[in-house]
Amino acid sequence: MPLARVATLRLLVFAFVVVDVLGLHTSGWYHGWADPVWYEPLVMGRVLHLPAATVLLVQVLKWGCVAAALAAMTGRAPRLLGWTVAVGWVWYQYVAFSYGKVDHDRADFVVALALLPTVGLAHLDDRRRSEAAGLALRAVQLAAVATYFLSAWAKVRFGGWDWVNSATMVRAVVRRGTPWAQWLLEAPWTLHAFQWVLFTAELTSPVIFVLSERWRRRVVAAWFVFHAMTYAAITIAFWPHLVMMLAFLPLEQYAARLRTRLARREERSGAPVGSAG
Repeated sequence: MPLARVATLRLLVFAFVVVDVLGLHTSGWYHGWADPVWYEPLVMGRVLHLPAATVLLVQVLKWGCVAAALAAMTGRAPRLLGWTVAVGWVWYQYVAFSYGKVDHDRADFVVALALLPTVGLAHLDDRRRSEAAGLALRAVQLAAVATYFLSAWAKVRFGGWDWVNSATMVRAVVRRGTPWAQWLLEAPWTLHAFQWVLFTAELTSPVIFVLSERWRRRVVAAWFVFHAMTYAAITIAFWPHLVMMLAFLPLEQYAARLRTRLARREERSGAPVGSAG
């Protein structure tokens, strides 16, 4: 894969870390004030003997993630800074999920944080191809698709076929539906049909690996539309997973087009000034 694609994806990944830690508040930053009696260490915590969260630990992880991610966005010291971000962000997520539910939309993001630094130096305009880049991107793609496929498997494993044959989506809309989705309760068969569409899409998600480049882009676009509809209907979004789906796209081409457009805009805006002088 082109090194420029890895460089672009890493830039987006590190930018998301900053947005996630400071804006999305999905990481349980308040657990530093929680009574340690509520701390239930996950497997990672039991293996590494991680302590319960404290106010100091949470603040260090929070601002350490932000500082490391901003530094990593410069492209310098990609391995050192990249893995620093990975350790800090994963530990920050661990603090969040050791006091309640574990969000499954962050597994592929962990894979990206761990493997993208292994590529080493990569610039936004570096068109050289690299096996290391291909390995990292393929691993991210596999993890992203596994999120869909294993989600379908988990639905049947834990909920049985009642997940797709009962009022699962109706319950979701009743609990947290937006005005955009409330009208669907008047026609519950639409929500029942959507359950089967969702389940089928997740179950067949690995097909993306045998599609042509054009159809692969269309499938990614369709998944983005699905997630946009889900957020509009029940305000559930899989933000880190959406960033990982970008690994299927030729990001270096999009970045090059954007730089070209910005350069042309600067030239046009600067021309009148030069002629007036």
